[in-house]
Amino acid sequence: MQPREFTDLDDLRLVWRGNRILSELFRNSVSSVRQLCLDEASAKGCYRFLHNERVSEDDIILNLVANCRAASMGKNVVCLQDTTQINLMSHKGRLHKDDYIGPTNKKAGGPGRDGQGLGFLLHPCLVVDATEGIPYGYADVKLWSRPHQVQTKVERKYWQMPIKEKESYRWIEVSANTKEALGDTVGTMIIVQDREGDIYEQFATIPDQKTDLLVRARANRKLAGGEMLFDCLSSQPVAGTYELIVDATRGKARSRTVQIAIRYRRVQIPRPRGCKDVAPCTELCFIEARQIREQGKEDKDKGSEGICWRLLTSIGVESVEIARMCIEWYSWRWMMEEVFKVLKKEGYNIEGSELEYGSSVRKLTLMTLEVIIKLFLMRFAYSEPELELDAGSCFSLPEQEYLEHQIKALEGRTQRSKNPYGAKDLKRYVWAIARMGGWKGYESKRRPGITTLWLGLKAFNAAYQGWELHRNVSTR
Repeated sequence: MQPREFTDLDDLRLVWRGNRILSELFRNSVSSVRQLCLDEASAKGCYRFLHNERVSEDDIILNLVANCRAASMGKNVVCLQDTTQINLMSHKGRLHKDDYIGPTNKKAGGPGRDGQGLGFLLHPCLVVDATEGIPYGYADVKLWSRPHQVQTKVERKYWQMPIKEKESYRWIEVSANTKEALGDTVGTMIIVQDREGDIYEQFATIPDQKTDLLVRARANRKLAGGEMLFDCLSSQPVAGTYELIVDATRGKARSRTVQIAIRYRRVQIPRPRGCKDVAPCTELCFIEARQIREQGKEDKDKGSEGICWRLLTSIGVESVEIARMCIEWYSWRWMMEEVFKVLKKEGYNIEGSELEYGSSVRKLTLMTLEVIIKLFLMRFAYSEPELELDAGSCFSLPEQEYLEHQIKALEGRTQRSKNPYGAKDLKRYVWAIARMGGWKGYESKRRPGITTLWLGLKAFNAAYQGWELHRNVSTR
């Protein structure tokens, strides 16, 4: 897999500086420029790069997309979309109030008047392999800010606005951009979205011979035959069942295994009032995955906490195996939640950036998204032992040389505590990074996660800087 770096900017010096920042972001695992850079000159270079008008958001996004295209060439892919907000309210006094930042959603007890935030919104499309789940990058990223003078939906007459003027149009826009970016390079693509993507215009315009939509249903629509969508499967027998392991939560101290019942059928969805210039009716497949109670009855009580996923898709679901695959693809959407977690509070803390310009924070956010792909590659490489990924996709040759020394120090005396992977295999060096992040190294234990790898990279960078310094001084 090719290195994830800039290849096309206005000037070769900008390419060099951009790749230097990407490298430091990965090795230091922080978004603070002062912590990224070892000296004043490097810090000034980073500030200038992020504030340089010759490096636009579109330039960075084009490089992200180019890396994704190269990595996913000829593959069948799943494209995961979601939205998050970057709240910069904690240092609002430092920020220049420009068009790059604006009000964000209110949060109960949050900072600011009435819990209102200040920042911008982010909507990426993460592309992964449809079979193996390998992350390839981003087919598109949309950033936007709301106007400082916010009107309510009633004041804007939101329900009468054309779809292209609504904020929810981002789901359709990013899907269309994804098709344009990957249409000539990948085999097929499945675009996966949460409830907010349940928009009739999208189902009527986005699917084609190479592109399918898979969206969690939000609205209990009336179907062409008069039935309600959520009730149309109530009298249909279960097509199949499977077991699902549910991770521990606050209410449940331990993980547990539950039984899930699958039903599916084709449905005709009529065009809602107000929609124009789209087909009057769209045929989709409706899938329901519902948890079965321990007594053998399905959990249909409205107040129940049982799992119930209702999915609409343009994929032709003709068997329970296809329905099961659709459910699996939808479950991958949680990878986006991990991206946002690492980007914000439990990782790079982009919301704590000390940058003074919203435009600079937005550019740094885009560059951090690219670095997060490396973290995902590291985790994926270790969680799939049968696959081999080139170590060069994440670590340079000098870094690999250092990690070889580190592996010798981290290995124990027993065979169980030794690194089991060969040289140049990314898993070999992920093992070392995970050990430096606090993982014990035993294969019988839980595999290292994103947070462990992030902590390991911070420890790795500090040790690597000392190793480089010693090597340079000893050769003078």
